[in-house]
Amino acid sequence: MTQNSPTQRVLVTGASGYVGGRLIPRLLQDGHHVRAAFLESEDPERFPWSSDVEIVRMNVLKADQVRAGVDGVDAAFYLIHGMGGDDFVEKDRASAQIMADAARTHEVQRLIYLSGIVPEVDEDELSDHITSRREVEQILTGSGIRTIALRAAILLGCASTSYEIIRQVSERLPIQTIPTWMNSRVQPIAVVDAIEVLANALAVQSDSRSYDIGGPETLKYAELLDRFARVAGITRPQVTVPLLPTALVGKLTGLIADVPAPTVEALVESLHHDMVCHEDDFRRDLLPAGYELVGLDEALRRSQSTDVDDGDPMGPLTTDPEWAG
Repeated sequence: MTQNSPTQRVLVTGASGYVGGRLIPRLLQDGHHVRAAFLESEDPERFPWSSDVEIVRMNVLKADQVRAGVDGVDAAFYLIHGMGGDDFVEKDRASAQIMADAARTHEVQRLIYLSGIVPEVDEDELSDHITSRREVEQILTGSGIRTIALRAAILLGCASTSYEIIRQVSERLPIQTIPTWMNSRVQPIAVVDAIEVLANALAVQSDSRSYDIGGPETLKYAELLDRFARVAGITRPQVTVPLLPTALVGKLTGLIADVPAPTVEALVESLHHDMVCHEDDFRRDLLPAGYELVGLDEALRRSQSTDVDDGDPMGPLTTDPEWAG
């Protein structure tokens, strides 16, 4: 069960990203002093909460900027995910080490990292995407600072990359071609539930550890596509096709969807294995008593909203990228 978190000075890396931009209003609502990290090229004033936070410029590959960003904060949210380019694994490793070193130097009390579900398979079967997420967890935890890693599979909400792939492929293909290897199970979680968990991770008193976080329903990925179509009111017959190479599926999906192609290819590679929670301790430790997770159909319905900036983090925001719905 969660405890009320005392007011803290909190750094949010990736403040302009999908999760960061939706998490910050919640942290402000809880009374925290928020330091929001932006790249030099980004415009913080696009965000309605920009005047309520402390803005810092931070490239996570520049140690001096990271040290300045963490100086004086109690906790830091590490919401950095590199999935573009051939060297994203190396960049993820380097940036995590820079953050770990800087946080240790400035005696940050807590690191919170949004990671990915790690399937229970041999290490050499893991995708580069998942392998890198786990390595970042290990580096942050190795700092000696209390590190809470939250492992999620698919975040449901307008502008979430995983959700947008589902939406765009479903809307643009009259017939869904499903590879036989994409028979794996997934456990999506609504972004509002993920934000609740992230915010409460500031107060949890456990030692460094990871939590698997997922919604109330587990289903095959093909069934998730079918559920989206049903909620959206469209008909999309599915055809199962054997022997489709993963790389080909990733590239074709990248051509169909507006989501950046490297991101699509990295996520598709992860669908070879079940992406489901192996434990549900987060419900006990990171959610208030009586909290009800958003059901799958409701999450899909709210994600399809066209009401911009209506106050629901599940819906579209004017600050979302152009490729989002």
